[in-house]
Amino acid sequence: MMHDSALAQAAIAEASLIVCDDAEHVNHPVVGPIYQSSLFTFENFRQMQDTFAGHGNTYIYSRGNNPTAHDFERRIAALEGAEAARGFASGMAAISATVLSLVEAGDRIVAVRHLYGDAYRFFEKLLPRMGVKVDYVDGTDAEAIEAALPGAKLLYLESPTSMVFELQDLPRLAQTAKQHGVITMIDNSWATPIFQKPIKHGIDLVVHSASKYIGGHSDVVAGVTAGSAKLIAKINELTHPFMGAKLAPAEAFLLTRGLRTLPLRIRRHMDSALTIADRLKQHAHVVKLHHPVYSNHPGRATLAGFTGLFTFEVDERVDVPKFSDALRYFRMGVSWGGHESLVVPVAASLAQTPGINSFERFGVSPRAIRIHVGLEDQDILWADLEQALQKSLKP
Repeated sequence: MMHDSALAQAAIAEASLIVCDDAEHVNHPVVGPIYQSSLFTFENFRQMQDTFAGHGNTYIYSRGNNPTAHDFERRIAALEGAEAARGFASGMAAISATVLSLVEAGDRIVAVRHLYGDAYRFFEKLLPRMGVKVDYVDGTDAEAIEAALPGAKLLYLESPTSMVFELQDLPRLAQTAKQHGVITMIDNSWATPIFQKPIKHGIDLVVHSASKYIGGHSDVVAGVTAGSAKLIAKINELTHPFMGAKLAPAEAFLLTRGLRTLPLRIRRHMDSALTIADRLKQHAHVVKLHHPVYSNHPGRATLAGFTGLFTFEVDERVDVPKFSDALRYFRMGVSWGGHESLVVPVAASLAQTPGINSFERFGVSPRAIRIHVGLEDQDILWADLEQALQKSLKP
């Protein structure tokens, strides 16, 4: 297992300066206030008129803009190397509002075949009703993606993917997409803005489930999109005001708190997960590891480091339900990026939306188990996995 720890540490060090760059506030507090206000008033007629005419940056109403939300958005934009960012009430709100700001009836989207489950269900259940077609392509095959691009409006990526952690060659795909006039968009939730900066490699828009590592404490649901001022302006004009999925001030405050500790937390997740992945790889009843650290795909070049989420597959001797129930410190839950360690057995998740589930459709093994390695002691977590594997062996 090869891993450039110096590269990861440099990315962490750079991010630590950005996340702690606080704006000025009255009385100079070390933590900015929560602007828990639904609306903001004007000093006079002229200020109100100018604001509604789009001049100046006076706040009007928190469904649109809010100082606490804006403080979070500016940090994400800086971390991603973007011109602007827009926060949302959830990761799916960020995905849907961003996609719907770009496509219309008759358009076609090219998407990687292994993508976040609810993004897939959004593409399959809602977009066809709006006259938008989605073609799914093997994300590891750059030539196949390039062949599908002519005539498309949007290329939707997720690198690495959130179940089998397939990678995409972002610089190559971004360049080809631009040649065809196709907008590129990527879910960067796994790598975080610390370990992957897609905009630097030519991607147009980056979305995050901020509920994951950015929040980091499993106490907030939120999303964010970052990109050029022009594309974020399209979101602000066409979807964000009318879908109503705004980022609330309290959630924005929690996200900014999470960003301050993200550089420290991400290093712990990475180190523990790499240790446990290496031990699982050597286990007699583990037949496959899905983790970018073992990949020689060109897409690995854009990753400065790794996080705590990966998947392993077990052989036929392991009773997957029994293994899952035998765990003590790994809880069963679908989200990730918080302090706690989690497992998702694919066999259980296949029950969601039968018939259009992306795992089943694209051949992900029912013997696959996704784990998130949290902030607990890595040796305790390994002992938990080891004892559960032992207890779950069939005679």
